[in-house]
Amino acid sequence: MQRLRTFILLAGLFAATSALIYLIHYAIFQDTHHIFIYMIGDFAFLPLEVFLVVIVIERILSYREKRAIREKMNMVVGAFFSEIGDKLLRGLLGCFQGRDEIKQNLSVLPDWKHSDFQKAMRFASNLQYMPNCQELDLEELRTLLLEKRQFLVTLLESPNVLEHERFTDLLWATFHLSEELEARASLDDLPESDLGHIAVDIERLFSSLIVEWVAYVEHLQSNYPYLFSLLTRIHQFQEHPSAVVST
Repeated sequence: MQRLRTFILLAGLFAATSALIYLIHYAIFQDTHHIFIYMIGDFAFLPLEVFLVVIVIERILSYREKRAIREKMNMVVGAFFSEIGDKLLRGLLGCFQGRDEIKQNLSVLPDWKHSDFQKAMRFASNLQYMPNCQELDLEELRTLLLEKRQFLVTLLESPNVLEHERFTDLLWATFHLSEELEARASLDDLPESDLGHIAVDIERLFSSLIVEWVAYVEHLQSNYPYLFSLLTRIHQFQEHPSAVVST
């Protein structure tokens, strides 16, 4: 209510100021014809002025703001992969039956184009494979998730995270798997039905991971080629990852 009053007061003040200036103009020159010529000219320009100020400038400012938010968000995503995401990718990849095809489709190369990333994104978004939990050290996975829980909570505190739905879903999938594993007193000799339930949670997390990873890698290629260069040498989807530059 106070804001509305302030708005009305300012509108009245500006209108009164404009009227006063016109009155001063008339008092000096005694020429209403001249006043109305310029008034109509000003009104004629008003729609264009509104277009420039409200639409064009507003869009430019909005674009800059979104770009700044996107940059900050990608820093958060980068921190996630540095701390836990890459470890999860390496650890979970080995338990998927179709890991060879996964590697083939996600093995990012230095000369990849946008079309290559689009193809990888389509594959990642429609992952058709389920993990085999018996080929995975669930205790080690639980330890990793619990060790990084506080870090994940810290990421959720970032105001930019809530505006990035895909990354938010990834965090929730990570938290959920962490809680599922923590809730079990022992991860040894689990029945097949329970392993199947955990496998669904792992598949959900892995799918979210690779989708976000592909998007993040393309961002690095476009904006940080030196980081992209390192990533293409060490990522887990190639046969012999090594940071050493051999060619």
